Amino acid sequence: MFIRGLTGPLSVSRLRNEMDRLFQDAFDGTLRLDPFGMGGGAAFPAMNVWEDGDALFVEAEMPGLKMDDIEVVVTGDELTLKGERRETQNANVTYHRRERGVGAFSRVLRLPYAVDVDKVEANLRDGVLTIRVPKSEQARARKIVVKGA
Repeated sequence: MFIRGLTGPLSVSRLRNEMDRLFQDAFDGTLRLDPFGMGGGAAFPAMNVWEDGDALFVEAEMPGLKMDDIEVVVTGDELTLKGERRETQNANVTYHRRERGVGAFSRVLRLPYAVDVDKVEANLRDGVLTIRVPKSEQARARKIVVKGA
């Protein structure tokens, strides 16, 4: 396999940026290859991401978490979800099965266009975090009038 040119999806600079991000996550303790002990390196939280003409929407599964356990940050072209599921203090019990892990998580979503950071909204309801990220005025589609010569 070879990489053509220095631009495009497999550019050297993009690869370097992704590697820098991975190393930064590893050293600040937010990289979780197996979050919550789910096995298989599944990403947590599971997310759906879609857009309409005005905004990007993110739905993230956050079962058992409260608003105080979750942090949503928009910086530049990234939306970051961070949080922690704390261990319940059951000192006098014997687990027969323990599949719900505990610990910190972090998930970064690259935003596909400029957004209006001051109007981002996040709501937690029934274990699902819904985030509405409005497009900036410059990123919204506009119809261009074609003029004749």
